[in-house]
Amino acid sequence: MDAREAARLLKGVRAAALAGDRPPAEPRPEIAESWRRMLAGGVHPDRDARSRMLSAAETEERRQVSPLREILPVLREGLLPALDAALHIMVVADAEGRLLWREGASSILRKADRLGFAVGADWDESVVGTNGVGTALVARQPVQVFSAEHFVSSHHDWTCAGAPVRDPRDGRLLGVVDVSGPLATMHPATLAWVSSVARLAERELRIRHLESLERLRAVASPLLARLPGRALAVDPQGWTAAVTGLAPTERIALPKGFGPGRVWVAQLGDCVVEPLPGGWLLRVAEVPGTAAAASRVVLDLSRPGALSATVYGAAGSWSQELSPRRAELLFLLAESPRGRSAAELAAELFGDATRTVTVRAELSRVRRHLGGVLTHRPYRFADDVEVELIRPGDPAALLPHSTAPAVIRARLGRAGAGVIP
Repeated sequence: MDAREAARLLKGVRAAALAGDRPPAEPRPEIAESWRRMLAGGVHPDRDARSRMLSAAETEERRQVSPLREILPVLREGLLPALDAALHIMVVADAEGRLLWREGASSILRKADRLGFAVGADWDESVVGTNGVGTALVARQPVQVFSAEHFVSSHHDWTCAGAPVRDPRDGRLLGVVDVSGPLATMHPATLAWVSSVARLAERELRIRHLESLERLRAVASPLLARLPGRALAVDPQGWTAAVTGLAPTERIALPKGFGPGRVWVAQLGDCVVEPLPGGWLLRVAEVPGTAAAASRVVLDLSRPGALSATVYGAAGSWSQELSPRRAELLFLLAESPRGRSAAELAAELFGDATRTVTVRAELSRVRRHLGGVLTHRPYRFADDVEVELIRPGDPAALLPHSTAPAVIRARLGRAGAGVIP
């Protein structure tokens, strides 16, 4: 099927979905989920809505504080040489969908201007509909949007492929790199190309992180060698640079509002915290007894961009930001007080009960961060832990990135059947 024939088919699929009719072909799952969000959010399918453009000063301010600025050379080297010949442009957006950088073929840049696809524009999905920037931010995975897969009709002459970029230190979503161009220039390998360059950019961030840990280690190791008792040096995200008197651990979950003074850290107990160049020195307070067990967990899924678990105990509380996958797992366990086996969780997450290795590996990492909150055989929250689950006000906004069958059922079961199958 050539590009024009595919575009005609997709327009028929979109028209049927909007009318609530049976489509001539099923939309791809990530596109169908996006269309559901657009319909629920009131995005007009034939009206080109735009939000306020950032001023030049506001754009520059965002550029200066964005970690994406550090990886621009990698993105440019991996993408720009082919863009002129391919009649495409490269766009880099932050985690809110604001376009911060845009380069590529000059003729396509002019066409993008007419579409509002310009530096400073807001390409969040809720503003402009299904697109390679905003939908990749929600789905938290690479997304290609071709012709009428765009929800708003004015975008149907375009094709785009966007891949998220994450901070390897903490998994935080930094933004999206996107390659876009006219419909006739579409190539099926574009998404794999953009995704590969995004991974190279993340690798560059990882290398820089390891270099910063080495610098912190050079400062901290002589200091720790002179200290009695148990202590360790960590960077601002909790990654360990040096340790004494303790079994080595890759990372410590630092509580919110972490800073100098007396601080309770879930994995260590009561600690005295002092600043170091590029990190923190944590000295474990040598007090009788052990840290109090957790008694309550609040799983907050009310804001898709700020998923978290807060653990409460007699010694205090601390919060851990959650990746989309960990949020899915904890949601399923919160909904299943009696617990789930690895096979059951794999079926609920992937629709494939054989993918137990992935489930076990992820839950092993979760249990390291949440201490005694979770047990296994089967996987569940501990019997003496009270669990509070905070859902979004709009049931359809529950974990909007997720394509897990159990999460989709939870959304539709509370929001009602949608018009898109």
